[in-house]
Amino acid sequence: MTLMPSASPPVPDFLYGTAWKEDRTATLTELALRAGFRAIDTANQRRHYCETGVGEGLAAAYCAGVVTRADLFLQTKFTYQRGQDHRLPYDPDARLTVQLSQSLASSLEHLGTEYVDSYLLHGPSSGSDWTDDDAEVWETMRKERDAGRARLLGVSNVSLAHLQQMEAVHTELPAFVQNRCLARLGWDREVRSFCHEREITYQGFSLLTANKEVLKHPTLVNLSTQMDATPAQVVFRFAQAVGILPLTGTSNADHMKQDLASLHLDLAPEMVREIEAFAV
Repeated sequence: MTLMPSASPPVPDFLYGTAWKEDRTATLTELALRAGFRAIDTANQRRHYCETGVGEGLAAAYCAGVVTRADLFLQTKFTYQRGQDHRLPYDPDARLTVQLSQSLASSLEHLGTEYVDSYLLHGPSSGSDWTDDDAEVWETMRKERDAGRARLLGVSNVSLAHLQQMEAVHTELPAFVQNRCLARLGWDREVRSFCHEREITYQGFSLLTANKEVLKHPTLVNLSTQMDATPAQVVFRFAQAVGILPLTGTSNADHMKQDLASLHLDLAPEMVREIEAFAV
C-alpha cells in the first residue's frame, strides 16, 4: 500500500478509461501505462468495469518498473445501486454513507493503494435534481477526502441543472465534472461553460464513439490529411484546445500512442472554432 504524498496531484493531460474491458482489463491497463498514459479512470461498478483487473495491471507495471504509484493519477467512482448489477461493492441495506465508505475501501484494496487522486460520484440519484441522497453522499465523499483517502472530488453524468443546484445550496463544487461529450450538443457547451467559469476541470468521454459522424466530416478529414494525423487525433487535440480533459478507452496499442501524440499537434485557432461549430 502507498501513502498519500503531501504535494497536490497534477491534473493529467489524458485519461485512459477502463470500462467494458472485462478479462482484458489487466493487460490493457498495463499496456496503456507502457504506452505512456499516467492517468487511469475506473469505477467500483462491476456492471461496466473490472476494477480488480485495473489493480492487477497496475501491480504488473509496478513490478516491471514501468511506473511507480507516485507517477500516477488514479480515478475511481462510487455508483448508486441502480447503476450496479448483483455484484455490489457494499451492503445494499446499509445507509448511503456506509455504502460509500465500503465502496471506497473496496476500491483502495482493488487498486493496491491507500488513496486515489480523484473520487467521483458516478451520477446523481435523479436525472433532473440534486437530491438529499446526493447531498448526503457528497458530504461523505468530502469526509473521505479530508481523511486522506482521496485527493480531489468530482461528479459525472451531470446536467447543468445538477451543477446549478449544487451551487445554489452553497455546497463545495467539484474539482472535476466528467460527461459524455456530444458534438450535436455543442460538445456539452453549457456544462463546459459552467466549469470554465468556476475553474472546474471538464473531463470528456465518448469523444469518438459518440461522435462518429464528426470523424467523417469533410472538414475534419481534410484537416487530418493536411496535418498528417488521424481524425481521432484531431478530435482529441481539439478537445484539449477548448479545455476538455479527454478520455480514451482504445484497446489498440498503436492507437494508444497516436492518442497521446495528439497532445503535440498544432491546431490553428480558426480550426478549433470551426470544429466546435460543427453541431451548431
